[in-house]
Amino acid sequence: QVQLVESGGGLVQPGGSLRLSCAASISSFSFKGMGWYRQAPGKQRELVAAITTGGSTNYEDSVKGRFTISRDNAKKTVYLQMNNLKAEDTAVYYCNAVLGGTPVYGRWGQGTQVTVSS
Repeated sequence: QVQLVESGGGLVQPGGSLRLSCAASISSFSFKGMGWYRQAPGKQRELVAAITTGGSTNYEDSVKGRFTISRDNAKKTVYLQMNNLKAEDTAVYYCNAVLGGTPVYGRWGQGTQVTVSS
């Protein structure tokens, strides 16, 4: 059974940092691309960072240079280091396996709330 458990969110001031974690109970984790998505109130869910099985990364333009995605295949965990956070980064963050930019699993985790506010 697919289980995606996100954690690490919270309230942070602009310019602050957070590190998100996603524990992924999925088959063949090391053979799947993984991604972090976010959904802000009233907006569609968007892919902000992705990492391939080989460790190559891609980022949405607004987070380039500020966010870093990484993975630990032994722990079946994906991380998102977020630095220099801005108010517009406020959203619920989710992880999922990614194939061609499309989420693989229809069942999402509960997400983790990130709020950037002074």
